[in-house]
Amino acid sequence: MEPERRLEAYRTMVLIRTYEEAILREYHADKKPVFDIGAGLVPGEMHLSAGQEPVAAGVCAHLTTEDAVTATHRPHHFAIAHGVNLEKMTAEIFGRATGLGRGRGGHMHLFDPETHFSCSGIIAEGYPPALGQALAFQRRGTDRVAVAVTGEGAANQGAFHESLNLAALWRLPVVFVVEDNDWGISVPRSASTSVTSNAVRAAGYGIPGERVKDNSVEEVHRAAGQAVARARAGEGPSLIEVHTLRLWGHFEGDAQGYRSDLDSVPSRDPLPAYEQQLRADGILDDALVSGISAEAGERVEAAIAFAKQSPEPDPATAADFVFASA
Repeated sequence: MEPERRLEAYRTMVLIRTYEEAILREYHADKKPVFDIGAGLVPGEMHLSAGQEPVAAGVCAHLTTEDAVTATHRPHHFAIAHGVNLEKMTAEIFGRATGLGRGRGGHMHLFDPETHFSCSGIIAEGYPPALGQALAFQRRGTDRVAVAVTGEGAANQGAFHESLNLAALWRLPVVFVVEDNDWGISVPRSASTSVTSNAVRAAGYGIPGERVKDNSVEEVHRAAGQAVARARAGEGPSLIEVHTLRLWGHFEGDAQGYRSDLDSVPSRDPLPAYEQQLRADGILDDALVSGISAEAGERVEAAIAFAKQSPEPDPATAADFVFASA
């Protein structure tokens, strides 16, 4: 990667981490002294993506907002990397009327037509819609692509295999991305999956498959660049699995008592590792690190303030936006 691209990947990763840390702070701020998942400004479940920044930064570096991304129930990193408006996304997370879904969907149901981004709390749900988007792109004669993201546990779902089969059959411009963070909620992949790499499953459908082993944004960037270029050229789908890291719990409030790897997690954090690498290569210094951090902090805090100042949806509008008008 060129120095400019490496620096941009770092900026994206810092923005994602800063955002997730701020959401973590706001989510827990009014759930004390006893944790109540239904209490506070942001009630309900919260799935944060700290540790998985390299996947989103590496993949989305090759996309424009004309390309489509379907993400998982842990979606913020891909939303940010793909250019979803921070203010509108944060307002949606807070359930406010200025949000992407006018406060109806929350953090697991972010839909942004402006950037062709969507996500869902249903496992492997994003794969079939990505096929539809890719089919539309193909039939319109464009070079746009769809990226479908899921976790390693979802690779055992029927929707995963059906989508790979149909995409291969129709040579659709879609890139399948599997984020392997080792844990399907509390189940280790060794207890649920018969293969050590979901990338090998691509061969069963006659498409390229690659596993990126070390949560490296530069390796993800390389693999994604090849897959996106292949899709844009009309050569069909590809599958990339990235061995990434879930830095925090499956959801906020998860005690993680099942997790045997907790002691090693801090040492595997990809953000300080990448910062150290860029410093060693002369791309980053103290001033630049400080400036990037400050810029990210300003953007994130502005989005938080926008959300808090936005109105809650009027209960009288509860039935609005259920049906499209003719």
